[in-house]
Amino acid sequence: MSRRWQVFTIVSAGVFLSSLDLFIVNIAFPAINRDFADATLAQLAWILDAYAIVFAALLVPAGRMADRAGRKRAFLAGLAVFSLASAACAAAPSVAFLVAFRIVQAAGAALIVPTSLGLILPEFAPEERAKAVGLWAAMGAVGAAAGPPIGGLLVQGSWRLVFLVSVPVGAAAMIAGARVLREQRDETATRMPDLPGAGLLASAIGVLVLGIVEGPSWGWGSSRVLGAFAAALAGLAVFAWRSARHHTPVVEPAILRLPGFGLANAATLLFFAAFGAMVLAAALFLTGVWHYSVLTAGLALAPGPVMAAVGSAAGGRIVTRGGVRAAAVPGGLLFAGSMTALALWMTPEPHYLTRYLPWNLLGGFGIGLVIASLSAAVAASLPSQRFATGTAIFSMARQIGIALGVAVLVAIVSVPDAADPVGVFATAWTAMAMGGLVVAAMATGLGGARRPAPQPAPA
Repeated sequence: MSRRWQVFTIVSAGVFLSSLDLFIVNIAFPAINRDFADATLAQLAWILDAYAIVFAALLVPAGRMADRAGRKRAFLAGLAVFSLASAACAAAPSVAFLVAFRIVQAAGAALIVPTSLGLILPEFAPEERAKAVGLWAAMGAVGAAAGPPIGGLLVQGSWRLVFLVSVPVGAAAMIAGARVLREQRDETATRMPDLPGAGLLASAIGVLVLGIVEGPSWGWGSSRVLGAFAAALAGLAVFAWRSARHHTPVVEPAILRLPGFGLANAATLLFFAAFGAMVLAAALFLTGVWHYSVLTAGLALAPGPVMAAVGSAAGGRIVTRGGVRAAAVPGGLLFAGSMTALALWMTPEPHYLTRYLPWNLLGGFGIGLVIASLSAAVAASLPSQRFATGTAIFSMARQIGIALGVAVLVAIVSVPDAADPVGVFATAWTAMAMGGLVVAAMATGLGGARRPAPQPAPA
């Protein structure tokens, strides 16, 4: 194997793990719930939300620290942190312990993801970089598609195996990376990133999620919930004030003013809120209402991520020919239609082939169209020198959206109706459908911007 493909394989292993982790933990959620029976659904939601929030907040600062200290060093450190935290998650004796090490996992992932492209692109000639980026992105889709069946299989032994599986993969990538990867850094990156700002963002989103997930038990009009919402708004306001004044902020205000960039990221946050809710709702419904085993549920869910990969490939071609709007609008409508169909026609009795699979496939294809088109919209709105920072903010919007979507779903389904077990899920699917419709409407404002020519590799 040539050196460039060795580098690609090593770095892609980290991308694969970060994508696999989302879907494999979702399918293991019911099994974790059974093991920690004393924990409420709101408490268990932090297993997903703590990871997403911390990953989102650290993504940009970690990327800038990697530019300063060295991308190879940061990538290997990220793999080490992620692998050790995964082992600790596998040994978790309590929900609190598991959530704590999910936070550590997120810190490792935040080092892995922004350094990965920076390590790959210099190994390829300029005319081959577009292909390398496409294959790099495809590794995320492969991880997503592999998550449900792999997770369902591993949970047959124990849910702890879904965390433990990352350890040998991460260790092998570390050993190979130490030998093969070349150190790269940005000599102009001399200033430290705004780590207190990242902490402020994580705290504000965390308090907002707390208010949402505890709303049903605390009472939506209670002082604790209203206080949480007020603290979140205050924290976000201070974060915005700090970002406008810090020399290396987590989010640069100027970049949000680029034509199309702010709108594309707002649509991304909303869409991934619906997406994150959909992934967890599917696992909870199939195992809790239809009483599928986790393995059966994992296999039942797998066609959706596969169709998302197909839709993403198709979306890339549509954007190239017809622009962002040509893919994003139908993608949002397909997603909304599939969620509406689930809300209207799902029953307490299992009818997988007629009541679930068609909408799983349709929604998956729509998801692929939306993700491909919003990614292209972000890239098209950025000058080449802001490409790395802009894509990091795009990833941050995705993770914050997932955290908020999971929180809203938990608030909806945490008060089940024994007489109508489908009812709470129908409410959730309706909310997801509304999100898809709003994203489709927002996408009309993105115009016909086409995918830009391949950007120069980041320094």
